[in-house]
Amino acid sequence: MSGSNETQRKSDHIELAFKAQVVEADPRFFYEPLFAPHPHGLALPPRVLAGRVLKAPIWISSMTGGAAKAGMINQRLAKAAGHFGLGMGLGSCRPLLDRDEALADFQVRSLLGDQPLFANLGIAQLEQLQAANNMAAVAEMIKRIEADGLIIHVNPLQEWMQPEGDMIRVAPLDTIKRTLDSLHLPIMVKEVGQGFGPQSLNALLDLPLESVDFGALGGTNFSLLELLRHDAGHLAAFAGIASVGHSAEQMTQMVLHRYASKPETIKARSIIVSGGIGNFLDGYYHISQIPLPALYGQASAFLKMALEGEDALFQYIENEIKGLQLAWQYLKPVTTT
Repeated sequence: MSGSNETQRKSDHIELAFKAQVVEADPRFFYEPLFAPHPHGLALPPRVLAGRVLKAPIWISSMTGGAAKAGMINQRLAKAAGHFGLGMGLGSCRPLLDRDEALADFQVRSLLGDQPLFANLGIAQLEQLQAANNMAAVAEMIKRIEADGLIIHVNPLQEWMQPEGDMIRVAPLDTIKRTLDSLHLPIMVKEVGQGFGPQSLNALLDLPLESVDFGALGGTNFSLLELLRHDAGHLAAFAGIASVGHSAEQMTQMVLHRYASKPETIKARSIIVSGGIGNFLDGYYHISQIPLPALYGQASAFLKMALEGEDALFQYIENEIKGLQLAWQYLKPVTTT
C-alpha cells in the first residue's frame, strides 16, 4: 500500500470515526470470525428447481409493474437471472389466456438461458378453467413461453378487496390438487402478502409441490393495495383485515415445527421465503434454518432496480451475492426453537 493511500485511509478514519458507531447488534446472529477465510470466489450452496440449477439461493419474484412496462421489466430481470444463475417467476400470465398481444412481454427464455422460469396464474383463474374443462389452455400457455412450471398465487383476501375481483367458489386447496392432477409440470404455490397459517402451510407441505412460497406478511400487501383503491369509508371498514396474516419468521418456525414432528410426510421439495425480505441478511437468516432446500425471494426490490436500469439491477444482485457469501462464512443464526 502506498504512503499516500495509507495517509488518506487514516484521514478517513478520523473523519468517520464518530459516525461509525453501532449501538445495537443484530440479535439474529452469532458472529464467528475465527473459522473461515474471506469468501473470495466462494461458491454458494446451489439449489435445484424443476431440474435446473440456481447458483445462488435467490428467487426473483417479479411484478410486471403495468402493461406498458411489463416487457422491459421482464427482459431486464431475465437477463440478470441468466447472468447470475438465479431463478425467476413471471408476474400474472392471465393476459396470455385471452389474447396473444402480450406474448412478447413474457417470452424471455432466450435471455434466461438454462435458469428456471415459472409462469403465474391466480387461484380464481384456475378454478374457472377447471370449471370450463379447459386446463389445456394453461399447458399451452406454459409451452408458448417455454416456462418450466406454474406458480399458483392464492389470494382470497385480495380478490375480495379488489373492486373487479373474482369470486372464489371452491376451496383453493381443492383447486390446487386438481391442478396437480391435470398438469404434469412442476407447481409452486404462494400467497400474495398475508402468508399461510399453520393448517394451510401443513396442507401444502403434504403435496408434491416444487416449492411453497411464503408470500408472507411484511412485504407488498395486495389486499391493502386493493383497499386503497376504494373510498375512505370502505378503507376504514376493512383496513384491519389487511394486517391479518403471518410473517416470514412465524412461517419459518411453522416449517421447523413440522419438520421436527413429521419430516417423513413432507412431500414439497423446497421452500421460498418471501415477504418482508429486505436484504441478504433477512434471507440468510431464514434459509439457513430451514431443513428443506430453501431460497429467499424478493419482488419489490428487484422491480425497483429493474425500473432504475440494468446497471442498478446487476449491482444490486452482485451485492446480494457478496453479502450471502460473507454471511455463510461468518454468521450463525440464533435459533429460537
